[in-house]
Amino acid sequence: AKQELLGVAADLIDTFGAVSAAVAWAMAQGALQHSNADVAVAITGVAGPDGGTVQKPVGTVVFARAVRGQPPEACSAEVKFFAEAKTRSEVRQAATIVALELLMPDAKVEPGCA
Repeated sequence: AKQELLGVAADLIDTFGAVSAAVAWAMAQGALQHSNADVAVAITGVAGPDGGTVQKPVGTVVFARAVRGQPPEACSAEVKFFAEAKTRSEVRQAATIVALELLMPDAKVEPGCA
């Protein structure tokens, strides 16, 4: 879906991995380009129970937020680790709450977390 629906380049995924700030950034930009939305929030992560690695354990989620009319470089990404989440459902629920908060008009992705 990242490639087909949002136009994320395969080489970007190959280079940085599907769970990365670069891919989340491209997803948010692609969501704006392929919709009439004014704000786009992208989520990519490892919800589990499998798929985690030492660098990206289960519970790792990357968020990006892009706003129409702002330059692409204004879109930033943030990595969060939901250590308290014990199941796939809990990781997804925690990520959903963060994503919804990022849709608020004054929301900001924390700088330096990309």
